[in-house]
Amino acid sequence: MNSRRRFLQNTLLASAGLAMPNLVTAEHLAALNKKIGANDQLNYGLIGCNGMGFSNMSSHLKIPQVNCVALADIDQNVLDRRAADVEKLRGKKPKLYKDYRQMLEDKDIDVIIVGTPDHWHCLNLVDSLSAGKHVYVEKPLANSIEECNVMVKATERYGKIVQVGQWQRSGSQYADAINYVKSGKLGQIRLVKCWAYQGWMKPVPVKSNSAAPAGVDYDMWLGPAPKQPFNENRFHFNFRWFWDYAGGLMTDWGVHEIDIALYAMGVTAPKSVMASGGKFAYPDDASETPDTLQTVYEFDGFNMLWEHATGIDGGNYGYTEGIAFIGNNATLVVNRGGWEIIPEKEGDKPRLEAMPRVKPDGKSALDLHALNFVDAITSNDASKLTCGIKTGSVAAINAHMGNIAYKTGEKVFWNAEKGNFTSSKANKLMEANYQNGWKLPKV
Repeated sequence: MNSRRRFLQNTLLASAGLAMPNLVTAEHLAALNKKIGANDQLNYGLIGCNGMGFSNMSSHLKIPQVNCVALADIDQNVLDRRAADVEKLRGKKPKLYKDYRQMLEDKDIDVIIVGTPDHWHCLNLVDSLSAGKHVYVEKPLANSIEECNVMVKATERYGKIVQVGQWQRSGSQYADAINYVKSGKLGQIRLVKCWAYQGWMKPVPVKSNSAAPAGVDYDMWLGPAPKQPFNENRFHFNFRWFWDYAGGLMTDWGVHEIDIALYAMGVTAPKSVMASGGKFAYPDDASETPDTLQTVYEFDGFNMLWEHATGIDGGNYGYTEGIAFIGNNATLVVNRGGWEIIPEKEGDKPRLEAMPRVKPDGKSALDLHALNFVDAITSNDASKLTCGIKTGSVAAINAHMGNIAYKTGEKVFWNAEKGNFTSSKANKLMEANYQNGWKLPKV
């Protein structure tokens, strides 16, 4: 078994270099299967197949030992389209399910990818773990702080491998930037800025309620969320801008950027948070979450600022998104396009040598994130994970803290020892709000 595992890990690494740029074809897979035995195949099921769920599945299918054997989605149209996609890639059609719980009964499935809206993540993850599956769960980890805590406990209880889809952690430029920040060369870092300016985001037009599209199990889509008539705005993709299902840009983009900032600075929770913003760009559109937000996190010795805006691209340092570590000697700026160092000056002399923008190494961070997950499963070693459950929970909890501060309109203080706020009003907003007969899992 150990020699086979070593062979598999070597195969994974070789595949990362040779096969990652393109999906593994059915012919390529057949050839590799002669070397990779049936016991080393990983059979995947996907819950939530429309957007990032299938992007994640596609990255995993670039790994030779991964098979997609089942798909679950509440939309038959999505199921049919993705089944055809998988069949085209691998030459075999997966089993299809409208209810993911039936899929979890399949003992031949080893791994589940969770690509559903945020309000479903906790149930999907806990059910998958209790069924004995490893899980790759899309970010943000959950739609509430209470759910994050439940998911961490469930992972510890069931002992399976869980990777959170904060794939920036697998990007070469982030690893390099984090190492540089930790080196101390920037000097004392007094402020960390994180931001996402999304100029492509236009107003969400107000639409009337209607019947759900044919083939859609809308009650199942709502799940534990409050009962609402079907509205196209609240469905595929745009669910992100409604509190019942998600946390807006704060949790959508924020977990990516805040995760890098917290890890580089070696912290997990702030002392206090305050936030201000609103629907300033599109006050009359259909969305609920703020299109403009500034959030200040107080840590010992420095502040962290999160800010986002829709409809404009004028972010900090000329970039639409990124993280800036502002030190006494220089500022390091990193984003998906690369990283650079902007020195402070003492008179005419720079305190640190400037470094022009260094681009990533060209490898897909999402593909590498998938590869890391499979390697951890193959090794049965959760310590290898680039973004395990606790890492994902830290980023999600901090993002939810920002939204809670925004909703209360107050500066809220965090009690790290108790794991809650000093304000009962803020603590109430930590809780999950399960309805329609669904219950928060007990672990």
